[in-house]
Amino acid sequence: MIQFKNIGKTFRRAQVLNGIDLEIALGERIALIGSNGAGKTTLIRCLLGEYEHQGEVSIDGLNPRKRRTEVLGKIGFVPQLPPPLKMPVGQLIDFSAALCKTDPQRIHAIGKRLGLDIDGILSRQFVRLSGGMKQKLLIAIALGRDAKLLIMDEPAANLDPEARKIFFDLLAERLNDATMIISSHRLDEVSSLVNRVIEMDMGKIVIDDRVADDATLTDRLACRIVLKRPEPAFAKALDGWKLAPDAAQTVWTGEIAGPDRLRFLGIVSRYTALIADLSLSEA
Repeated sequence: MIQFKNIGKTFRRAQVLNGIDLEIALGERIALIGSNGAGKTTLIRCLLGEYEHQGEVSIDGLNPRKRRTEVLGKIGFVPQLPPPLKMPVGQLIDFSAALCKTDPQRIHAIGKRLGLDIDGILSRQFVRLSGGMKQKLLIAIALGRDAKLLIMDEPAANLDPEARKIFFDLLAERLNDATMIISSHRLDEVSSLVNRVIEMDMGKIVIDDRVADDATLTDRLACRIVLKRPEPAFAKALDGWKLAPDAAQTVWTGEIAGPDRLRFLGIVSRYTALIADLSLSEA
């Protein structure tokens, strides 16, 4: 469904993406993780056809930059930063619904589930909404259409705890009918939704881990982590997973339960800058 072939992107001589090769199949649900500046948002923007870049990107065989209207009609997208739109909310909803030929009331209904007072803000300019209100509306627009591909860049960043729960419940309702790419700093939040984890660092993919939907509690994974230097906080976290260090406390080994791998990677991803090498393999 989605192909990235040798994707490179440079901003002011800084290499942001460096030779990305990646295929995402229909029905896969991706957690795209990595620290700020790793290249996650730039990769998403290339996928949406917003940037010129080296290499090739395609969605269902279509170039998203050359065939933007056709490609974007297949996508529900929630950006990391809301656009500065001065359009009234009601007009924005109607315009978005018309683009994908959906009923505006579907967007209204999802917004209300997220706790957004749609009826009370229809005449207000989008740009004058609070951060949380903007995010809820953008999520409602993305999920209120029959998009087969959902792309979400830090979608829960501005949501209150109750809205976060409802948002992830809404995504869970789409597990069987949409391919998902969710960029997030909190893998623990999306671990129950995704079946593949891709971690980026310095413009490259450093982890690409698939998780079978039918993984059983008996699956065990051998883990080996090499650190650039000892780190007491990370050592405490790894000790909690029953991993054992070498004498220098820079090489940690052990086993984790297969179904726990996403939660484990969520913990590990907080210390990306410390990790020189990480491997997970069936024990």
